[in-house]
Amino acid sequence: MGSDFRAAVLHRVGTPLAIETITGAAVGPDDVRVRIRAASLCHTDLEVMEGSLRYPLPMVLGHEASGIIEETGADVTGLTVGDHVVLSWNPHCGHCFQCDRDQPILCDTYLEAGPRGMHFDGTSKATLASGSPLTHLMFLGAFSEYCVVPAQQAIVVPKDIPFDRSCLIGCGVMTGVGGALNVADIRQGDTVMVFGCGAVGLAAIQGARLAGAGTIIAVDLDDTKLEIASRVGADQCVNATKKDPVEVARTATRGRGVDVVLESAGHPTAFKQTTEAVRLGGQVIWLGKIDVAKDVSFRWGSLMGEKRLRRSSYGGARPRRDFPLLAKAYLDGRLKLDELITHRMKLESINEGFDLLRAGKTIRTVIDF
Repeated sequence: MGSDFRAAVLHRVGTPLAIETITGAAVGPDDVRVRIRAASLCHTDLEVMEGSLRYPLPMVLGHEASGIIEETGADVTGLTVGDHVVLSWNPHCGHCFQCDRDQPILCDTYLEAGPRGMHFDGTSKATLASGSPLTHLMFLGAFSEYCVVPAQQAIVVPKDIPFDRSCLIGCGVMTGVGGALNVADIRQGDTVMVFGCGAVGLAAIQGARLAGAGTIIAVDLDDTKLEIASRVGADQCVNATKKDPVEVARTATRGRGVDVVLESAGHPTAFKQTTEAVRLGGQVIWLGKIDVAKDVSFRWGSLMGEKRLRRSSYGGARPRRDFPLLAKAYLDGRLKLDELITHRMKLESINEGFDLLRAGKTIRTVIDF
């Protein structure tokens, strides 16, 4: 049997989310029902609201969340009622061409089903009060009091970590820390530059620190965010409205350029600067993104010299391995998450949270259920 609960629904691009009662699907044999305890607002959600990411509507947004398992399907193993879980937005089949090559983020079924807003089985896990089907962002739709998801998307973490911190692990923190630890090859003593000090960039700074970087240079346009960057591990902070990040990179390395650049600003200018700031033979990891239909141009010479350029969507995530490790790193004091939360609010105020995100006045706003 399904159940009724509140959710934030996007009916049309360019309009606010509507808080309304929807009906969740019955739990299938491979599913779990999760009571959402905290969900944070990510720029990807905003991109859907504004139309730069295009999905069928109406849709329940939200993909960075944590909660408690309240029901498990008949065939589910390894998860029990009462488990605290962080939700992953990258389910994968495990046996397609890409999964066999250790690239679950490129899973054939994931890439085919995602744009439809439906789950792998082709069904919606919730309906409007009228009975019309709803789509779900990134197989979750976590701006709701409950989620029905395949069991592989619910990752158990220690019960000691508060929900408003653990929810951050599900997207921004995994992407940033993973970009530094799993994707980049940061060596002891390397000089690393991070463009953009939102949640992903602040996590990338910490990933670089955990990897043993010798010097970490943070770049942003906002002095407040740069101050937070210094608290989580940046050795030098650069306001790009006042100093040229490329010149700073060269000055800090005797003209050579930095060893690794992690880009999380998601801006054409920043993308171009990454290739100018990195040294010959260095690495550039692009974590940020812009509208998929837009172009970014580069000076051809900035791409030469055996530089390695890579785009990463989820920081090389292996959620069952990485989420518990990140939670433990927070509990041990090695990963700072409190500093990423700038606002907390209830579901009814979610549109105010997105107004803050549009204005660049927040790092992470967490919805407390």
